[in-house]
Amino acid sequence: MAKVDVITMGCSKNLVDSERVVKMLGDAGLSANHCEKPEGADIVVINTCGFIGDAKEESINMILDCCNAKEHGSVKQVYVMGCLSERYKKELPAEIPEVDGWFGKFDWDGLVSRLTDRKTEKTKHSWERVLSTPPHSAYIKIAEGCNRFCAFCAIPIITGRFKSRSIEDIAAEVTDLVDKGVKEFNIIAQDLSSYGLDLYGKQELATLIDRIADIPGVEWIRLHYLYPAQFPKDILDVMARRDNVCKYIDIALQHCSDKVLANMRRHITGEETERLLDEIRRKVPGIHIRTTLMVGFPGEDENAFEELLEFTKRQKFERMGAFAYCEEDDTFAAKNFEDIIPAEVKESRLAKLMSLQEQIAIYSNEMKIGKTMRVLIDRETDEYYIGRTEFDSPEVDPEVLIAKKRILIPGNFVNVKVTDAMPFELIAEPLD
Repeated sequence: MAKVDVITMGCSKNLVDSERVVKMLGDAGLSANHCEKPEGADIVVINTCGFIGDAKEESINMILDCCNAKEHGSVKQVYVMGCLSERYKKELPAEIPEVDGWFGKFDWDGLVSRLTDRKTEKTKHSWERVLSTPPHSAYIKIAEGCNRFCAFCAIPIITGRFKSRSIEDIAAEVTDLVDKGVKEFNIIAQDLSSYGLDLYGKQELATLIDRIADIPGVEWIRLHYLYPAQFPKDILDVMARRDNVCKYIDIALQHCSDKVLANMRRHITGEETERLLDEIRRKVPGIHIRTTLMVGFPGEDENAFEELLEFTKRQKFERMGAFAYCEEDDTFAAKNFEDIIPAEVKESRLAKLMSLQEQIAIYSNEMKIGKTMRVLIDRETDEYYIGRTEFDSPEVDPEVLIAKKRILIPGNFVNVKVTDAMPFELIAEPLD
């Protein structure tokens, strides 16, 4: 039986795709596993990311590393799939001929057929997969694609138009995963705000989350990648009244300057953004907001950047990431704006913004000292049990380091008392 290692680059949406591919490969008679780097498998499949420059570079470097492993005999074949190969399907084969096969983002059947020399057998349910996450946690992808066409973003070019899954299909997947021991469900899509528009003619995120929250065994539901324009405000009512819907949203705002937002084609103003954030915090007291901001986009002069800093100071986002603008091929921005802000200016602005956010994060965490919090245990080290609160998504948010004063089991919930805080970690003790 040939051994296949599947390596995932990029976001959690890619991870779900890889999990489905591993299931398909296993059903086809191969020994398929998730891994982070080539580990002596006969075949390596790299699921690439093509979103921004750094992510593309990481994917290319991984491809080259695997090809080097092939050259030295530790890997027999290398195949590439995902966003990068979808986007550059004509250019890449000529540039890296050592790769044995290139497949698009959704050409999973083609990949499996190539590796097994036979047609793929359809799984009973399209969502069947082999989880790469801890057994108590899973990502649920509720839609593909995006209709927003922001000026800087290549996602719609890669993935196509927005396409929702049905409420019934998603609920069936969640029920199946609960039966397998999953307790935490991170709901993901490129644009959760648009869920249902194509399928039901109206926004149905609130209806979907209400339905999932009703499923016995669902302990936590967390929302990722809401879009600020046409934000589905009825989701706030669900969040406020359902105990198993985490008081947390991930909403990429990108900027607050009207000029920059208009150039980005975000369809919202800075004032509208602040009103929305005020409403979110008013309707869901204690909510933690994660956002992503961008510096250096065309039109961001010093005044616009100072406006962004003041906006960040006012809002005190509990969770925030940021990146410097990088021009992406074929996007509206690449075709219509000159990327004239020097790289060193972008990096300086990024450093200043993230330094500010570190101070805000310290303040946010210190406010939790002395509080009792419910934590989901993920794993243990020699010194600590490692867990997360409802305000912390896997991989991207702070963790809670819990003193080993009694035995705790990964996958279980425990109440802890926070005793100390750092910018991106809490220290706690378990309560009896």
